[in-house]
Amino acid sequence: MKWKEYREYLLSKEDLAELEINELHYKLLREIIKYRRERNLTQKELAEIIGTKQSAISRLESGKLNPSIGFLQKVADALNVKIDIKFIPEE
Repeated sequence: MKWKEYREYLLSKEDLAELEINELHYKLLREIIKYRRERNLTQKELAEIIGTKQSAISRLESGKLNPSIGFLQKVADALNVKIDIKFIPEE
């Protein structure tokens, strides 16, 4: 049995939906942290660049903040990366 089939076997439809939402959220957070570290920026330095407080960056990176697209764009600009949002049909 493949992982996807096994996961569906174990989880209800509601659980799967929640898992997929969280998976997307945490992938995004990992990317932000990765690029911030690659640029040798502290949370405080990143916050200063985008005009916010270090605590906002901490909440973002910990998953406690549900950021707006505008806030994510500010972070992306400060990290010199682009945001690419796509809708992909389910298989």
